[in-house]
Amino acid sequence: MTSTYELLRQRLAEAFDSLAPGADPVLRTSERSDYQANGVMALAKVLGRPPREVADEIVARLDLEGLADVQVAGPGFLNLTVCHELFGRQLLELLEDPRLGLPVTSQPRTVVIDYSAPNVAKEMHVGHLRGTVIGDALARMYRFAGHRVVARNHVGDWGTPFGMLIEHLLDLGEDEAVASLSIGDLDGFYRTARTKFDADDAFKERSRARVVALQAGDPETSRLWRILVDQSVAYFDEVYAKLDITLTPGDVIGESFYNDMLEDVVRDLDAADLLVESGGARCVFPPGFSNRDGEPLPLIVQKGDEGFGYAATDLAAVRDRVSRLHADEILYFVGVPQTQHFEMVFAVARLAGWLPDSVRCEHVAFGNVLGPDRKMFKTRSGETVKLVTLLDEAIERADEILEERGRDLDPAARLALPVQIARAAVKYADLSTDRERDYIFDLDRMVAFEGDTGPYLQYAHARLRSIFRRLGAPWDHDAVTFALANHAERHLALGLLAFPEAFEAAFRTLQPHRLCGYLFDLAQRFTSFYEACPVLSSEGALRDERLALCELTARTLELGLSLLGIEAPEQM
Repeated sequence: MTSTYELLRQRLAEAFDSLAPGADPVLRTSERSDYQANGVMALAKVLGRPPREVADEIVARLDLEGLADVQVAGPGFLNLTVCHELFGRQLLELLEDPRLGLPVTSQPRTVVIDYSAPNVAKEMHVGHLRGTVIGDALARMYRFAGHRVVARNHVGDWGTPFGMLIEHLLDLGEDEAVASLSIGDLDGFYRTARTKFDADDAFKERSRARVVALQAGDPETSRLWRILVDQSVAYFDEVYAKLDITLTPGDVIGESFYNDMLEDVVRDLDAADLLVESGGARCVFPPGFSNRDGEPLPLIVQKGDEGFGYAATDLAAVRDRVSRLHADEILYFVGVPQTQHFEMVFAVARLAGWLPDSVRCEHVAFGNVLGPDRKMFKTRSGETVKLVTLLDEAIERADEILEERGRDLDPAARLALPVQIARAAVKYADLSTDRERDYIFDLDRMVAFEGDTGPYLQYAHARLRSIFRRLGAPWDHDAVTFALANHAERHLALGLLAFPEAFEAAFRTLQPHRLCGYLFDLAQRFTSFYEACPVLSSEGALRDERLALCELTARTLELGLSLLGIEAPEQM
C-alpha cells in the first residue's frame, strides 16, 4: 500500500513542481491539523512573490480529491485534514498487511555490514556495545527491506601479540588453556601473557620467534593460533546470544583472512603510481587530508620494517568486498575516533579504482558510552567494564523489578522476562540516542517501566495484548469500520499510518533513534487513547473499531521493536 503521507506528498509535489520544478512541500505531521506543508515560504522566496499569494495558487493547483481538505494558515502554511474515507481505507489495508505498510524493495542490493569487531583473547567490553547493537539493528532493517546482507565481524586475530599468547598457551598446556578460555577468562589469559612478556626476557624471545613462525605459516604454530581464535569466537557467540545479536561464527572474517592479499595491495598501488616512500614507510597521500601544520597526511600502507598495519588490511577488505562479494553498499559501524582513518581508506580505494562511485561506502560513526560522572565508563578500579557484566547486572535488576511488581505470570514467561527486559533496556538506551552523540549508561533509568525506555515500550505492548486476553473470545476484524469520532482515536490512527515514514527515515539515514522516537510517540498516543476511549466496555461497531486500533498498535510496536532487535513479550 502507498501510505497516507506519501499519497499527500506526491500530490503536493505535483503542485509545487508546477511553479518551480523540484520545490519541496516539506510535509510534516501537525498538532493543528493532520499534516502541514511548510514549503511555501521557501518557494515564495525563490519566486519573489508574497507567501500567501503563492499558497493560494498552490491550493488552486492541488488535486486532493478523496484524500484531504486543505486550508491556508498564517503566512502560508498549508493545513491538511485527511478525509474520513481515506483513513478508513488505509487502516483496513494495514489490518490485512503483515508488514504494516513497509515495502519490500524492488531493487535489492548486496550490503556488507562490518560491525562489532572484538579482539581475539580479549574480553568484549562496553566499548563494543554501540557498534554491536547499532550494526545489528541496521542489519535487521536491511534484511527486512529485502536486501542481501553480508555480515562481517572483523575480529582482531592477527599481529605481534599472538606470539606471546601462543607461548603462554604452551606454558599452561593446551587443556588448561582451553579450560580457561572456555569459561570466558579472556582478559585473565591475556594479562598473564602480557606480564610474562614484560618481565621474562626468555619468554619475550620465544614470543618474537613464534610471531615469525606464525607469519611464515608454520603448521604447528597455526594450529595453536587456531585454538585461541576458536575459543574466543565461541565465547563471543555466547555474549551475542545473551544480547540476541544475529552475528554467527560464520560471520567472523578477521584480519588474518586478508593477510595473503596485502602484498597484492602494495604491488597494485605501486603499479598505479600511488605509493610514496616517507620516513621509510610506503604511503599514499590522498588529496584533501592534512595535519595540523597543513602538511599532506599519509595513509601508511607498509611500515618501514615491511610489516602491514590496519590501513593495508582495510584496503584489502574493501577490494575483496567489491570484487568478490559484489557489494553495492559497505557500511562500517565503528566509533567516531576512526572517522579520518576510514575517510582516507575510502579515498585511496577510489583512487586505486577498487571502489567505484556506484558503490556506497560509509563509516557509520557513533559516540561513547559514559558513566554517571560523564567520563568514559569504567569500573571503580578504573578498568574497562565487561559487556557480559553489564548484561548480567541488567538481568538481575530486571528480575528484582518483576519481583517487586509481584505480577501473576506464567512460569515460562517469568523465567524469560528478566532477559528480555534487560536486552530491551540496554539496546533501547543505546539505539534511542542519536548515534553520533555520547550517552550516559544509567541502569536504573534504562530498566524503568516509565519514560522513554525499552521496558516501557514492552509494557505498552503487553498491556495491549492483555486487552485481547480479557476479551475472552476470538476477535474477527472482518466487519470493522472506522468512524474515528473521538480525537484520541484519530490521533492514534495518524500515528499508525506514519510507521512507513518513520522506518524509512531511520533506514535512509542509518539513524535508529528515529524509529525509537516514533515507537515512543506511538505508545504515548495509545496511552492517551486508552484513557479517553473505553475499549472492552464499549459495544458493537465502536468496540470493534477500538479493538482494531489496539490490534494495529500492538502489531506496530512488536514489528518496530523487532527491527531494533528487541522482543515484545505478551505478558509483563
